[in-house]
Amino acid sequence: MPHRGGWPHTMDQMNRLATFFARPYLAALAIVSMASLTGACQSTPATPAASANAWATVNGREIKLDEVEKTYRRTAQDNATPSEEEIATAKLGILNELIVQDLLMAKAKELKIELPDTDVDKAFEEGKKNITPEAFEKSLAARNLTTADMREALRRDMLTQKVVEQEVVKKIVVTDQEVTDFFTANKAQFNRAEDAYHIAQIAVTPVQDQDIANRSGDDAKSPQEAAAKTQMLMERLKSGVAFGDLAADFSEDPQSAPRGGDLGFIPISRLQQAPPALRDAVLKSEPGSVRVVSNAGAHTIVLFVAKDTAGQKDPSMPVVKDAITSALRGRREQLLRAAYLSAIRNDAVVVNILANRLVDLKGKALPAVPATK
Repeated sequence: MPHRGGWPHTMDQMNRLATFFARPYLAALAIVSMASLTGACQSTPATPAASANAWATVNGREIKLDEVEKTYRRTAQDNATPSEEEIATAKLGILNELIVQDLLMAKAKELKIELPDTDVDKAFEEGKKNITPEAFEKSLAARNLTTADMREALRRDMLTQKVVEQEVVKKIVVTDQEVTDFFTANKAQFNRAEDAYHIAQIAVTPVQDQDIANRSGDDAKSPQEAAAKTQMLMERLKSGVAFGDLAADFSEDPQSAPRGGDLGFIPISRLQQAPPALRDAVLKSEPGSVRVVSNAGAHTIVLFVAKDTAGQKDPSMPVVKDAITSALRGRREQLLRAAYLSAIRNDAVVVNILANRLVDLKGKALPAVPATK
């Protein structure tokens, strides 16, 4: 499946790349992060004692401190000054995700899902094409990371995505009868009094938001970060990443992000009341086009999906059938993802050593760990 591309030109953009690699399986794993944490307190496996550097064990396999530290360095904002407690919270979240990633990697081995090195090489080079070698190396050095670290993160990302694609996405089926049943139950919604425009969005704001609902928890906190994030998203759209995936992972609008940015059909009368730039991004574009609307440091990436004319519709119309099918697939995929990941987590024997230590410390942060390569 295509890699989610788009690499940085500046250190601000490196922060966005960091989020991508540090949460390589974010679309699949965020749902069960808390399950990993609670499981740490419930599991009582009869396994050999973990090594001194282990922060978790998953079916006897160790996740070491260094793996969490490297991932944290990939995500940390350059100018941020988090407290010790905030750092510990971030690392605990990373560890929870690495636990589920480990389970997906084991599932890939069990299912004999393979990823040729040539696929990783191609995706890696594709990602680096928009940044000079000097800038890339400088960014890595600033984070005390290596090219090998980034390439391995990419490999694990691509492999876990292949597992989810095979075990979840490909198993979703929507029949013609189900489309007809949905239409019958919601017929009034397909009788439009006026022309309407199907729109989706990815919102990026220049300030810290209190209610982030995207799957990665990503949030631009300054005009510079917002601009870099928007550029990264546009690059990844150009590389072929699905708009809905990027919206679900990165949009800062809490209402539309969980729906992949989908705003549904907006009546022409409402659209004409929108700010001119936003209105023109739709009315002066063709279906399928993507445009960026910016205002006061905030950016909205607008996807014009389709136009629907006034009148009663029926499921024999391709636009109606496609819309219903897409909606039903999206709902089922979200549910099956959550169920599948919860199931493999429930079948595992997990000891979250870091969580246990933090409990013993009664909320105090762990001592700082020196950065090592």
